[in-house]
Amino acid sequence: MSRKKFVALMCVLALTAALPAPEPVRQADGAAEVTLNDPPLVALTFDDGPRSSTTGPLLEGLALREVPATFFLVGNRIPGNEELVRRMAAEGHQVGIHTYDHVELKGMSRRDFDLQVGRTRALITSLLGEGNYWLRPPYGLIDKNAESWCGGPIVLWSVDPEDWRDSDVNRITASVVEHVSDGDIILMHDLFASSEEAALRVVDALLAKGYCFVTVEQLMEERGVQPQAGVRYRSVPGIESSDKILQK
Repeated sequence: MSRKKFVALMCVLALTAALPAPEPVRQADGAAEVTLNDPPLVALTFDDGPRSSTTGPLLEGLALREVPATFFLVGNRIPGNEELVRRMAAEGHQVGIHTYDHVELKGMSRRDFDLQVGRTRALITSLLGEGNYWLRPPYGLIDKNAESWCGGPIVLWSVDPEDWRDSDVNRITASVVEHVSDGDIILMHDLFASSEEAALRVVDALLAKGYCFVTVEQLMEERGVQPQAGVRYRSVPGIESSDKILQK
């Protein structure tokens, strides 16, 4: 069993050990069987890293709490921070792509798309080996062409505290804790010390409320959702789908 699956399992066991026997319930679509006592799941995600000033302390804080997250990396920030990327994977975090130069993918040519996404995927693969490195488009903007080229799921978000707007840790924390619900994907940024502090406060607050943190991939797996290439996911079970795009 991989570390990330082990961490998720330990979280579920810790939250459910003291609960009475659950009452099984099958979802209307039959996708996954859940129980009334299943802990709420949430995926914490970080854009714009890696950065030596914030990523290292953030990883330390998450490791202390045994919480996995999902990191969407900017390719031009990987050189010089290779050990941080390796550490992400080694400690059970999911690693994804946020383009090479943090540029909008909407309206981009295939050549430029490959330079932004393919180049970043190649960098990550050179460090971590072959894998499914999912895409988060900068600003959440993507068109049908880019959807058809991405080769994997497109991860958006359902909770955005706009942690780039100011350094008010209390505001950022409250913007998540007061609005989060089961299955949400939380957007934060691996850029500022205030975001790092707020993220760890969010983790502590939600753990105290009984939430279990998982990666985006684990969230889909736990909910019986089969990730599809070119499909946008804002939350699980809340899914925003796009039709399958075939290249001409």
